[in-house]
Amino acid sequence: MFFQKYFSRIIALVLVVIIGLMGCGANPSGLTGNYSQDTLAVVNNLKTAIELPDNAPDKPETVALARQQINDYVSRYRRNDKTAGLRSFTTMQTALNALAGYYSSYGIRPLPEKMKKRLKQEFNQVEVAIKRGV
Repeated sequence: MFFQKYFSRIIALVLVVIIGLMGCGANPSGLTGNYSQDTLAVVNNLKTAIELPDNAPDKPETVALARQQINDYVSRYRRNDKTAGLRSFTTMQTALNALAGYYSSYGIRPLPEKMKKRLKQEFNQVEVAIKRGV
């Protein structure tokens, strides 16, 4: 009886810890913590999102993932002193702010061509800066 009482409590504690750790490991946006890899991954995903045709059946899911990645990326690297001063981050933050603002205001409506052109240019600048290490 004594052993069974403590054994059941230990099992319950172990299950809580396992479930808690499994929940912490899930990262829906796919960020790894490596700044250059994360930046290039977000840039590639956002390029895909802005190039997606307006009548694509997975447009709402793609936009939702893009918004999640924008939020996760900025919240992870904005307060990091090592990355916040980099040219690649400031350019990336400018592009992300513009895209996030558009998605907040207009949802999944088509992006204007002028904005697409500007975002592509900024994403290319970010990729070049990442390759240079700045």
